[in-house]
Amino acid sequence: MTFLTESRGYTSLTAPQVPASLGADSVLCLPVGACEQHGPHLPLDTDTTIAERFTELVVSRYGPSHDLWALPAIPYGLSLEHGWSPGTVSLSIASFTALLDDVIRAHLRATPARRILIVNGHGGNRGILQTCAQELRDRYPLALGVVHPVALSEVRFDGPMPDIHAGVVETSLMLALAPERVRLDNLAQDHHAAPHRAESIRRRIIHRGTTWPWSSDDPAISSHGVIGANPRDASPELGWRIIDSALAALPDVLATLASTDPQTPERR
Repeated sequence: MTFLTESRGYTSLTAPQVPASLGADSVLCLPVGACEQHGPHLPLDTDTTIAERFTELVVSRYGPSHDLWALPAIPYGLSLEHGWSPGTVSLSIASFTALLDDVIRAHLRATPARRILIVNGHGGNRGILQTCAQELRDRYPLALGVVHPVALSEVRFDGPMPDIHAGVVETSLMLALAPERVRLDNLAQDHHAAPHRAESIRRRIIHRGTTWPWSSDDPAISSHGVIGANPRDASPELGWRIIDSALAALPDVLATLASTDPQTPERR
C-alpha cells in the first residue's frame, strides 16, 4: 500500500503553484481527528493518525484521476467523554464548528477549489460534522462530503462484544497504518473484555432510541479506557481489510461529490 507522495500534498506547493495546479473541480481532502486517551496501548493522536493516513491512501490512489489534494489534519475534536484522562484535549462544540468554518472558508479564499472531502477519524465528531456540513453548504459556494472510514467499510469485527473505543478495530487500524506506535505490552495483564459490560455498552452508547452522556472511565462499560473487544485480538490483517474495503467505496463517494453543484442555495 502506497502512502501519499509530496506531489499531491497541499502544503508542499509553493504559492504560485496553487492557482496553476488547482481548479474549481479540485477536491481538498481534510482529515479531522482528535487528541484523546486510547487506553494504555495506543497514542493520543490515534484518530488523527487514522484520518491522516487514510487520506494519504485515498489521494495516492485516486488523486490523479479525481484531482485530489491532501490538506493538513485538524488534530483536535470533540472528546468530552474522555476528559477524565490525562492527555485528552477536547474542543467545545462552538470552538470546533468555528475552527472548521475558518479552515474551510480560508481555503475557499486561498484556492480556486470548490470541492471538499472531510475524512473523519473520530466517532465523537460524527454528529456535529453532519450539522456542520449542512451549514457550510448553505453558507459557502462549495460541494462538500464527509466520510467515516470505519463505517464506510463493509468489513466488520464479528465478536461477542461491541467494539467501541481502543478495541480490536482501532488497534487493528493502527497495526496496519502505524505499527511502530502500538504498545500492546502496556495493557494490564488482567485486562479482558468482560461480557457483563456488553449490555451496558449497547444500552448507553449504541441504542439509537436514546442518547446518554457517557464516560470512558465508567467501569460499567470500560476497562482501562478501552470499551468493548479486547485489543489483543487485533491484527494488521483485519486493519488492512477494513481499509481496503473503505478505499473500494471511494469512487462512488467521489462521483457524487463531482456531480454536486457547488453553488450556494441563493445562487441555484
